[in-house]
Amino acid sequence: MRLALCCFLWLFAVQIVSAEQSDPAPPPLLLANVLRDSTDVTQYWVSEKLDGVRAIWNGRELRFRSGRLIAAPAWFTANFPARRLDGELWLGRGEFDRLSGIVRKEPPDDTEWRSVRYMLFELPDAPGTFSQRIEQMRAIVAKADIPWLRVIEQTRVRDRAELRRRLEKVLEQRGEGLMLHRADALYTTGRGDDLLKLKPWLDAEATVIEHLPGKGKYLGMLGSLRLEMPNGKRFNLGTGFSDALRRDPPPLGALVTYRYRELNPNGLPRFASFLRIRDEAH
Repeated sequence: MRLALCCFLWLFAVQIVSAEQSDPAPPPLLLANVLRDSTDVTQYWVSEKLDGVRAIWNGRELRFRSGRLIAAPAWFTANFPARRLDGELWLGRGEFDRLSGIVRKEPPDDTEWRSVRYMLFELPDAPGTFSQRIEQMRAIVAKADIPWLRVIEQTRVRDRAELRRRLEKVLEQRGEGLMLHRADALYTTGRGDDLLKLKPWLDAEATVIEHLPGKGKYLGMLGSLRLEMPNGKRFNLGTGFSDALRRDPPPLGALVTYRYRELNPNGLPRFASFLRIRDEAH
């Protein structure tokens, strides 16, 4: 009886330790809808959509949107405030692949992290409107006084024509697109019209359910991914992969982000192309 009790207590302790060491569930976040033609864009702040890695600062550590820990150097976050922040780890336009390699590396490489910036765009749970939260974010960055903590520039537009000119300028400079955040919005989580995105391409996420073999020059490598959309519809995704990804594709069960032009009458994406594994996405 005593031996059985000891074994039970040992197993119980192991389960507690395992639970403490495992990554927490993904935090609830504010997510963007796509800008519609009927939207009054004068009611929004506009910023560039950065091609970075979304990162949540919980007051103690940085985590991916999946909840997984980011192994940032201690000096990088030493002067961050003891409150929640939402932003992007960023190197620059067109640098996502290099950035992804840096922020996933364990242990972190100090030299590589010297080029990384944390671009702040939201204060989770903070009171007031988004306009008021912008002022709070600027105050936080000014107080921290470290060059790698910045606020994403937010500006207003007078009409759709000015918004279109802003988008064209960003795209000319190899940017991704624009984000629009409603000026009078209180902080909330989930997907809604308080946050909108404007891009030349649409993007979405789906789950990898099968690896389909390649042919010809891709013989012995990945040909395409069989994906399942959140609504249960399935399609094959065969473009956008590097040779390295074709040799070592995203695992079954992984969430991946793909871009596309529009949905066909069957609700499947036209001209779909792989972008990234969702754990790294913003």
